[in-house]
Amino acid sequence: MSTATQASVSVLEQFKSKIDARTAKIGVVGLGYVGLPLVLLFSEQKFAITGFDIDTRKVDSLNTGKSYIVRITENEIGDARRQGFKATTEYAKIADMDAVIICVPTPLTEYREPDMSYIVNTAQAIAPYVHADQIIILESTTYPGTTEDVLIPILEKGNKHGLTVSRDTYGEKNFFVAFSPEREDPGNTDVARHDIPKVVGGVNPTATQMARSVYETIFRRSIPVSTPAAAEMTKLLENIYRCVNIAMVNELKLLCLRMGIDIWEVIEAAKTKPFGFHAFYPGPGLGGHCIPVDPYYLSWKAREYDFYTRFIELAGDVNSGMPYHVVQSVGKALNQQKKSLNGSKVLVLGVAYKKDIDDLRESPSLTVIEKLQDEGAQVFYNDPYFSSVGKGRHYDLQMKNTPLENLGQYDCVLIVTDHSDYDYQRIVNESKLVVDSRNATKGIKSPKIVLC
Repeated sequence: MSTATQASVSVLEQFKSKIDARTAKIGVVGLGYVGLPLVLLFSEQKFAITGFDIDTRKVDSLNTGKSYIVRITENEIGDARRQGFKATTEYAKIADMDAVIICVPTPLTEYREPDMSYIVNTAQAIAPYVHADQIIILESTTYPGTTEDVLIPILEKGNKHGLTVSRDTYGEKNFFVAFSPEREDPGNTDVARHDIPKVVGGVNPTATQMARSVYETIFRRSIPVSTPAAAEMTKLLENIYRCVNIAMVNELKLLCLRMGIDIWEVIEAAKTKPFGFHAFYPGPGLGGHCIPVDPYYLSWKAREYDFYTRFIELAGDVNSGMPYHVVQSVGKALNQQKKSLNGSKVLVLGVAYKKDIDDLRESPSLTVIEKLQDEGAQVFYNDPYFSSVGKGRHYDLQMKNTPLENLGQYDCVLIVTDHSDYDYQRIVNESKLVVDSRNATKGIKSPKIVLC
């Protein structure tokens, strides 16, 4: 065994011993829908975690035991704080960490190109404080090559100790880098977080093993892959698979509406097949931090290789067109009642991107509301998870939550997000017209209901 190999093995053994003893200091950068649940998992396993975020409001909330995510309780935050969890905006404390996990957003620009600013800014902020034998793990969903072509050069250039990433060999001036895609699914109560396998791809085998030793304290299983790029592509494949299949059922829904066939009945029948079929469901469009965004990361990167990702682009076109279909359906339904969309009062039920969560990211409801307003409708919304909707990256609504009272005053009640809190029978009974984009009124018989 060479001297470099022996040194690398020694570093790995020392790192693992710290992990096993729960003395390793772990930092999580980005305390949102991915980073904060990760903090809680580590805290449950007796690690004293440090959370980093540029948002002082989040940091202040956490340090006073408060939560800003509905599904995370103040009791959970309190338990983590008692275990040693602290939140900070001071990136100099990165120097104290043995492992740093980056969980920052990776949205799209207005031209549907990757917005790398969060990763770049984070890398620049932590680079001066990276130290030898430390491991940096990127979790943010991104295109293949980001870890090695974007993250690492910034970390190496900005490091004040002159350190470089350990690749084929190991030296005293090396640190380690890996990529492990987040697999967070807000609102999913069927699969416990620790039962979701963790894919890990390090720049070298030692980095992979270090990252696995970190994650295997909180996840039951880790899956090693050969490179960070393979791990990055794994995440994109998972979400492109969903995007393409959702686009297919959305397109079939449009055809079934013309043919007078209930697509929901068809899907329920098809999913009885015990092999070769997995059910996907149509809706008003895609939302969230992954499915509407990730496919475009790969299609953008593919152009570098003179490759056109036709399935991805087509799926994106179909899914992005669904909010417009919903608006057209509302107009058609009102027309059947001899009313114009222009001037009609429309109550939108649900602005979250999916049921029972407090997440607006890429929500199709926001597009639906904007397009209804563009057509001259008077639009109101109700959502138990949002008292108001202000301004975001791609919207500026400045609306307040409307109580579910006197539903008969609206010309149309439009179901966009099918929250479990809603009493759909009551909604149908008290409304003049209900346009349902989620099949939330399944089993309710009424001429007031229009499925779209």
